[in-house]
Amino acid sequence: MTIRVGVLTISDWGAQGRREDVSGVTIKEMVTERLDAEVTEYEIVPDEQDVIETMLVEWADVSGVDLILTTGGTGFSPRDVTPEATRAVIQRQAPGLTEAMRSQGLKSTPHAMLSRAVAGIRGATLIVNLPGSPKAVRESLEVILPAIPHGLEILRCAPRGGNHHEYQA
Repeated sequence: MTIRVGVLTISDWGAQGRREDVSGVTIKEMVTERLDAEVTEYEIVPDEQDVIETMLVEWADVSGVDLILTTGGTGFSPRDVTPEATRAVIQRQAPGLTEAMRSQGLKSTPHAMLSRAVAGIRGATLIVNLPGSPKAVRESLEVILPAIPHGLEILRCAPRGGNHHEYQA
């Protein structure tokens, strides 16, 4: 089954057309190349919590995407509110994804520990915050993409056999 993906870029400058969305393009390329996935939603929005929350809820509840990947707004800047918006709309957290991303990022830079990214579930949709830089997006997706299809199968209550509560290689 094809995974329906939403890519949400959070960038004040990007939303104003003053910056090219290289990170969002990187996400779109990687998910379509490495997963049986189709990007069905894509937007660039400013760093405004209510706008981010609205998009996440609309895509999860109305558009019915399986996976939402955000990029940007996960740092220490006062305008970085993506984690707060995500926490406000998810029903359950999925911290292993962000732990794996930060662990992978630390191999390249100590700045990875400054990421406040969040991952969680809203209904049948998995939402994952990715960093804002294309390099960090690539590193993060490299580590989490192999686990995404299985996680979504479990979320859909359709495991590939065996006990879906056990780790599967």
